Amino acid sequence: MNTPPARPDGDAPILEVRHVTRRFGRFVALNDVSVAFRRRRLTAIIGPNGAGKSTFFNVVSGAFPPSEGAILFEGRDITGLAPHGFARLGIAKSFQITNVFKQLSARENVRVAAQMRRTRFQLWRPRAAYPELLEQADALLERVGLADVRDKPASDLAHGQQRALEIAMALAPDPTLLLMDEPTAGMSPQETGVMMGLIERLAEERTVILVEHKMKLVMGLCERLIVLHHGEFLAEGTPDEIRAHDEVRRVYLGTA
Repeated sequence: MNTPPARPDGDAPILEVRHVTRRFGRFVALNDVSVAFRRRRLTAIIGPNGAGKSTFFNVVSGAFPPSEGAILFEGRDITGLAPHGFARLGIAKSFQITNVFKQLSARENVRVAAQMRRTRFQLWRPRAAYPELLEQADALLERVGLADVRDKPASDLAHGQQRALEIAMALAPDPTLLLMDEPTAGMSPQETGVMMGLIERLAEERTVILVEHKMKLVMGLCERLIVLHHGEFLAEGTPDEIRAHDEVRRVYLGTA
């Protein structure tokens, strides 16, 4: 059993995972995991294949309710809340598999995302009725480096650009917490560099949690790493602390 350490009241975490277990039938994908995330920090959840990272992402994003334990956001118990309830509270997510409307332009993708949050029951109302949403879309596309391709269909964008577009869509409701599942999956080295730079900028103004299996990729970017192994909490700390952790080196790097 691992329990987050006590902390001063003024340093309350934005997200807490308390003794969370997730089962699929007899298979235990997560086992009694407890961890807390501080505000405006960039944290990576890492571990080798089969460590439970994807299950962890799905639990903290609301896709899977925990079999046991609790999820707290801003001190509120949100265990079992539907995924759209997570979004309304200010939790946004970007998946490993790109999820955009490929027939729409980049600008329209972001506009639809913004309109969906603001007017859920009038999603297909003409865009001219919401000129401010187009301005917001343009600003977000500029922010993620897609201003020059805003009128291109999403299907014509490179893989890295589609991932950046998905992030712009996730940012449309101005979330306080951004969850990202393997954001550089399938990217070229150049696209990876661009994406990591974007993530670093985003973390300057909101809490960002990455789920990633590329340990070397996040070592120079994140302030804090949390390591899972076989669905259990193994270690947490700064990159230097994780590099020096004997058990992490053994299970992750194959050294001791």
